[in-house]
Amino acid sequence: MGRYVARRLLQMIPVFIGATLLVFCMMYALPGDPVRALAGEQAVDPAQIAAMKKDLGLDLPLWHQYWNYLTGLLHGDFGTQIASGQPVADIIADAFPITARLTFFAFAFTTVVGISMGIFAGMKADSARDRVLLMVTLLLISVPSFVLGFLGQYFFAFQLGWVQPNVSGEANWNELFLPAVVLGSLSLAYVARLTRTSIAENLRADYMRTATAKGLPRRRIIGVHLLRNSMIPVVTYLGTDIGALMGGAVVTEGIFNVKGVGWSVFGALKQREGATVVGIVTLIVVVYLVASLLVDLLYAVLDPRIRYA
Repeated sequence: MGRYVARRLLQMIPVFIGATLLVFCMMYALPGDPVRALAGEQAVDPAQIAAMKKDLGLDLPLWHQYWNYLTGLLHGDFGTQIASGQPVADIIADAFPITARLTFFAFAFTTVVGISMGIFAGMKADSARDRVLLMVTLLLISVPSFVLGFLGQYFFAFQLGWVQPNVSGEANWNELFLPAVVLGSLSLAYVARLTRTSIAENLRADYMRTATAKGLPRRRIIGVHLLRNSMIPVVTYLGTDIGALMGGAVVTEGIFNVKGVGWSVFGALKQREGATVVGIVTLIVVVYLVASLLVDLLYAVLDPRIRYA
């Protein structure tokens, strides 16, 4: 197990470099001058622009800028915003805890409700409740998240008054309930369908008939044999979904005025603040890689036949 983890950690290095390099090139190799854009339509001395670029290291070749970024990461330096001069690490420190709470809330909602719905429908495949689940999940998949967000605001905030339409700066847990439901709705639909399909298929497997023939209690057959084998594809999806929820928070945070990383990325893109975008994406890449490793290790817990050398 230790050698496998070490090998996976080494494999993460080229993936991390490739992902961050792609985003870095997209932000810094695009046409346009972010330093010049600060002045808007006002006339600015070219010497002043050149001096500012030199201070920020933007006059260096692209590969040199990326190398400086990687070496800065080793010291916790994610770069500096051009307009405000604020370190990107400070922006992430303020925004990431809010998005982490929102993502955790959405992930918990997706996991608990989605798996429960999938089990409930999969145990009686092709029944009325199974068809209802398929219709509901198809509706969630078809409706864009921003439409679902505005509908949630309209009915639950403006019409019923159960929640506030916007999240305050503190982003308390109770304020994040509706944004988390909107953020996790698409993932919930996929988790419910995946769980339902896996449960229905494993119910017809030979090992289930063998366990029944042995006279094992139904609770043990379902709770140990059926669920453990059915959860492997679901866990695979949930592991990658953590990073997807963080990335999808851009739309949800914009609708509900949540000051998280999605809000910061959206603002940075409008202002062409490449350092902020690259820094936040770097953090999300790390979350993806760590979640992927944890999912692989969890396979051995769900299926004892899986062993890592």
